[in-house]
Amino acid sequence: SVTSIGDSAFRGCSGLKSVTIGNGVTSIGDYAFGGCSGLKSVTIPDGVTSIGDYAFGGCSGLKSVTIPNSVTSIGDSAFRDCSGLTSVVFNAENCTTMGSSTAFVFSGCTNLTNITIGNNVKNIPDYAFRGCSGLTSVTIGNSVTSIPDYAFRGCSGLTSVTIPVSVTSIGNYAFYGCSSLTSVNIPNSVTSIGYEA
Repeated sequence: SVTSIGDSAFRGCSGLKSVTIGNGVTSIGDYAFGGCSGLKSVTIPDGVTSIGDYAFGGCSGLKSVTIPNSVTSIGDSAFRDCSGLTSVVFNAENCTTMGSSTAFVFSGCTNLTNITIGNNVKNIPDYAFRGCSGLTSVTIGNSVTSIPDYAFRGCSGLTSVTIPVSVTSIGNYAFYGCSSLTSVNIPNSVTSIGYEA
């Protein structure tokens, strides 16, 4: 019967190892699991539409996260300093807000090496994976129509990118600061490339 997890509900529960979130939950509040450094496993059910600011910030034991397709907004620094996080699967088809220009969702996730964007995702929000300096591999689903502004800015470990033929535009600063990038495949479907992309 639980429909929301309130702000700071389990904040600082450093001994918490795993969490099962019921299917009725639609929102996870600000700092809900912030600082739960012992948390190793969490499943975010399909039905959750919003993940609050710093909701899982500082969950340094978390290894992988799947963002379900029901999520429409992810708050500032939602997974900040999840230093153990190595992989993210992003399936949120209708997500329009993901962090901000100053508070990136995955800031400080230095071991995040692999990101997969699901095949049903058409639009990636601005700033989505900005500052993921450990990122070496990204798989972009074949329904994505645009790489938005700042999407992979500062992903200095990224070495190669293949952009699917569904993509028609690459936004401003999309890959700015990706200093290790040696190979990029831009298909002929792309009609616009933004400023300092």
